[in-house]
Amino acid sequence: MILNSKIPEGPLEEKWENYKKTAKLVNPANRKKLDVIVVGTGLAGSSIAASLGEMGYNVKSFCFQDSPRRAHSVAAQGGVNAAKNYKNDGDSIYRMFVDTLKGGDFRAREANVYRMAECSLNLIDQAVAQGVPFGREYGGYLNNRSFGGVQVSRTFYARGQTGQQLLLGAYQALMRQVGKKTVQLYSRHEMLDLVVIEGKARGIIVRNLDTGKIERHAAHAVILATGGYGKIYYLSTLAMGCNGSAIWRAHKKGALMASPSWIQVHPTSLPQSGDYQSKLTLMSESLRNDGRIWVPLHKEENRQPNDIPENERDYYLERRYPAFGNLAPRDISSRAAKERIDAGFGIGPLKNAVYLDFSKVIKEQGKEKIKEKYGNLFDMYLKITGYNAYEEPMMISPSAHFSMGGLWVDYELMTTIPGLFALGEANFADHGANRLGANSLLQASVDGYFIAPYTIANYLSNEIHTGKISTEHPEFEKAEHIVKEQINHLINIKGTKTVDYYHKTLGQLLYDYCGLARNEKGLQYAIQEIRKLKKEFYNGVKVSGHEDTMNTELEKAGRVADYFEIGELMCYDALTRNESCGAHFREEFQTPDGEALRNDSEFQFISAWAWTGENNDPQLIKEPLIFEEIQPTVRSYK
Repeated sequence: MILNSKIPEGPLEEKWENYKKTAKLVNPANRKKLDVIVVGTGLAGSSIAASLGEMGYNVKSFCFQDSPRRAHSVAAQGGVNAAKNYKNDGDSIYRMFVDTLKGGDFRAREANVYRMAECSLNLIDQAVAQGVPFGREYGGYLNNRSFGGVQVSRTFYARGQTGQQLLLGAYQALMRQVGKKTVQLYSRHEMLDLVVIEGKARGIIVRNLDTGKIERHAAHAVILATGGYGKIYYLSTLAMGCNGSAIWRAHKKGALMASPSWIQVHPTSLPQSGDYQSKLTLMSESLRNDGRIWVPLHKEENRQPNDIPENERDYYLERRYPAFGNLAPRDISSRAAKERIDAGFGIGPLKNAVYLDFSKVIKEQGKEKIKEKYGNLFDMYLKITGYNAYEEPMMISPSAHFSMGGLWVDYELMTTIPGLFALGEANFADHGANRLGANSLLQASVDGYFIAPYTIANYLSNEIHTGKISTEHPEFEKAEHIVKEQINHLINIKGTKTVDYYHKTLGQLLYDYCGLARNEKGLQYAIQEIRKLKKEFYNGVKVSGHEDTMNTELEKAGRVADYFEIGELMCYDALTRNESCGAHFREEFQTPDGEALRNDSEFQFISAWAWTGENNDPQLIKEPLIFEEIQPTVRSYK
């Protein structure tokens, strides 16, 4: 298979305009004849469903939460990027493009990255019009702050609740269309399979999570906006319900999976405090604007942090990366923290954390100023840990967070299955091997508001004469039968171990061998162990309850079953990439001072994987990355 990324002709800054000039349209009368399914109601899902509804298409919107407002976009705290240059500090679309491409270690398409930076300008105006309460300066102008991997202030924020506020804006737009009956909303429904008819995505099979009923839904196009799969590690910053099942079921129907091993570990999570935990709490990266990260200079330090003098503190990010300091990118900051912890300088009860200290900035700016910027984050920290971060440093540590990998999509955000689109974190595009902070909300929003409405119309223009898609087609019957078979299989295993036991075991295995650092021997071991664990799961898991009623254990079991296969592919992907880039750090490929060592001559491509069947090795298909505007350089933040 040869992958066609469909990048438009012309200079980089003209590609998106050229595409929009020539994209096919659907007239308003014909839009009423076309049905679109959107799975997921986070920023990407709500914005595209609202946009398509406003345009006049018939839209069905699905989420497994009880309300679209509970999508995980609410958890993004620190901000959203836009190259507005409000601070007059040298920002521009081009600088944002370069920062993002460099931040992703030159493993993303130039055209996609530039388009995201270009569309960022419109997003802020859109959000303000929706009523998003961005932080403002005294005179009323929108304020900005910096994030990791950049040297300008381009991040717009609503204290530490930016994701929630942006999602409320998208939710209002979505519910407006629900009220107008252009969008039908199906909450508490989970997608369990994709239906492909004659090579095109034509619908989905879902389970009503309240009744257990299996339903068929047909459409002319299907959009997946279901987020990432970082919860595969069990302990992560993600909500318990986050999963990779929707994109994985689509993958098994023919959609290629790209760069699955590129999963970001966030440097500022609260550290694990015991085996009882089921998730970790994210503390916004925005805190690194004013907080300084350090560990004691001596091992086995038992003094309280405020009792350790300045000359006995190691501000290791400032020491190792003086040009960026505490705002070094996430992958670099997380590895640096792990290196200090593993070397014996960790702090806290389990010696698994580092300090994030605000004493200097509080002295300079005052407590009230810091409270104004980060108050809810400090309150959250106090509520969870019992410690007051205004009076002593926070304790933070790295935690699994964001999936740069996902379904392979072309410039139009369409997968290798015609009619199946993937938006936001569900696709692999824009971020390369590492995502810069505050680009997640940006990508999800511009995919839904400004990009997909054009590209999906371009596809649907050829579907006007197709007529209604019938759910009585044999492919719907076949897909429903497969779904019911799997559910019955899981219910009837009658083992003795919980779903969580297998999820925890898999998560620990992946964190140890396909986490912040990887090596050939460990990855080969992990693949074999995942296969053994999967076999044990299908013989030993206990799923209580019944299939024809509300059953959260059954939901979890289906998702963990997919995680075994996703985890194995993650290890394959990491094993075949003999270089270190971004979040992928192969221990065999590093510089003498421990930095990532890229291999552009052999690995300047996107790894796209095809499903070849149960227990078969996946097939690797390469999409070469061609850089015309800037040439890849050694990624240095020193």
